[in-house]
Amino acid sequence: MKRIALASLSLVALSYAYPAFAQEKTSNYSYTEAFAPLFFKNNGNEYRSAAGKPGPAYWQNAADYKIQASLNDQNDQITGAVEITYSNNSPDNMNYLWLQLDQNMFSQHGRGQLISPLTDSRYGDGNSTFDGGYQIQSVTDVNGNTIEHIIDDTRMQLRLPTALKSKGGKITFKIKYQYTVPKYGADRTGILDTKNGKIYAIAQWFPRLCVYDDIRGWNTLPYTGPGEFYREFGNYQVEITTPANHMVVLGGELLNPQEVFTAEQLKRYQQAQRSDETVIIRSAEEVTAKNSRPDKKTLTWKYQLNNAQDIAWASSTAFIVDGAKINLPSGKKSLALSAYPIESNSNNAWERSTEYTKAAIEIYSKSWFEYPYPVAVNVASNVGGMEYPALSFCGNRAKAGSLWGVTNHEFGHNWFPMIVASNEREHGWMDEGFNTFINELATKEFNNGEYYRNQASRSYIFTARNLEPIMSTPQNMKERNIGALVYYKPAYGLKLLRNEIIGPERFDYAFKKYIQEWAYKHPTPEDFFKAIENGAGENLNWFWRGWFVNNWQMDQGIKSVSYVNNEPKFGALVTVENLEKLPMPVIIEATTVSGKKIRKKLPVEIWERNDVWQFKIPTTESLQSVQLDPDMVMPDKNPDNNSWKAN
Repeated sequence: MKRIALASLSLVALSYAYPAFAQEKTSNYSYTEAFAPLFFKNNGNEYRSAAGKPGPAYWQNAADYKIQASLNDQNDQITGAVEITYSNNSPDNMNYLWLQLDQNMFSQHGRGQLISPLTDSRYGDGNSTFDGGYQIQSVTDVNGNTIEHIIDDTRMQLRLPTALKSKGGKITFKIKYQYTVPKYGADRTGILDTKNGKIYAIAQWFPRLCVYDDIRGWNTLPYTGPGEFYREFGNYQVEITTPANHMVVLGGELLNPQEVFTAEQLKRYQQAQRSDETVIIRSAEEVTAKNSRPDKKTLTWKYQLNNAQDIAWASSTAFIVDGAKINLPSGKKSLALSAYPIESNSNNAWERSTEYTKAAIEIYSKSWFEYPYPVAVNVASNVGGMEYPALSFCGNRAKAGSLWGVTNHEFGHNWFPMIVASNEREHGWMDEGFNTFINELATKEFNNGEYYRNQASRSYIFTARNLEPIMSTPQNMKERNIGALVYYKPAYGLKLLRNEIIGPERFDYAFKKYIQEWAYKHPTPEDFFKAIENGAGENLNWFWRGWFVNNWQMDQGIKSVSYVNNEPKFGALVTVENLEKLPMPVIIEATTVSGKKIRKKLPVEIWERNDVWQFKIPTTESLQSVQLDPDMVMPDKNPDNNSWKAN
């Protein structure tokens, strides 16, 4: 590079001292802060690459479960024994293991119960007198020897007599336990009373391994309600014994249908596996008929599910059950099942549940990644909406658009976080937000947009000053803000990236690659950010910083409109300004006096070193009006300065 003469530097300095748009500082915007470098805190390594992919030495541990459990519908108790085989694929030897005991949240001494407000909480009731939680009867090795353990709130530590070896060491142990099912379990498990019996929505029903990862080692944040789950993948073999008059559904492959269905129900069940139309397996009329169940005292339902993070089920005397075939892109088939009471079987209600379930799974499989499970089960319960691998609990009173909405959402969770397994307890937005984003696309596609509504944007509410940043944990947010911050703001952020910043073609490619690369693995927020930047070829540090890490507001305004040489025939000059901390592309539409509309889009880079920008609109006649963000897609907090009209 040539040496710059001192005189030239003086002229440059003078030009900076007297900028083209000399003004007093009225903007909160700092382009050096918004576009600052060094956003990422971690360089790529052998475990996680700089491109947002798993590295060549990426590892994760696994836990396989063999569970035998029984349901007593007289006292609402689950009695179980789980045999767990844990594989340590990490580079570290382990002297202890941590397990999750989520039911302990419902103990009167549980942290979740103790921090529950007295009113208006989805997750708990500070007035509740229910005293639940696990009764751990024994923890033993394969030879029946007791393993030393301690229980603290919703965690249990197993202190191993011999260290579990790294890079492939395995240990098998068995836990016997019992607990009472809470009637209302933080909107994730519970019991619904119906006129034909109780519906048990059973989840968090056995001790599970905590995740040990390369980010923080053991992930032992207690379960207190707002933050969901983080689990290892594994294989499940399950046997559930219930009274024979119950129908059981579980998110897994039923291994003994001939033992638990009547001959007629078995015939219908097999027909449903081949039918694109919904087939009734147990009808409303059969719910109250004694001969609609095998003539025994109890039945044991046997299931398996492979390469999953969790497993859940439901049981009731009151279930109508129907099903239909799910067609997957590879040619494989799955089975959509719905279980619901007579009260939910009304016009445009749960009789369409299987239709909705089938459609959602087929749309997501075609769009993003093929559904991996043998069934997709939708259960009407007193749980408003909660997802598990291959099974969802949805509100028993939902119907029409609300039932489509909750079904679509809960089954969308099979992609986030059941396939792409982020840490829900710390980063709830990585599953709820991403899922909410794909839900809107699916709703637009389902049945020619039967329930799609293109509502006017109110995205400015996502940056209200009383909101915490998206990157806060759910436990660290006001409960009233969780909907906005965990679901809708991150979803809208992806929508902005797709439609206004990157474009659908590049965004969809990068997003799909992220799903493929992290299927059945544990990505972090930084992995996601890097994956989108690399896949789309854009530096988006400014967007992650403003929308996700901080709660920055956006306020673009039209500062002035004039004409070149004061003559409309030479074109119009529009000056816009960025008044708040969040930069965004500029979309502007000018309308001439003859009614012609001229639209222009400017990239976010105009704000890299400016808070005011002037540009030319090619016109040969006077302008009637100029409008910023004409489609109202930007999260602009102040629309009052977005328009200009000629005098």
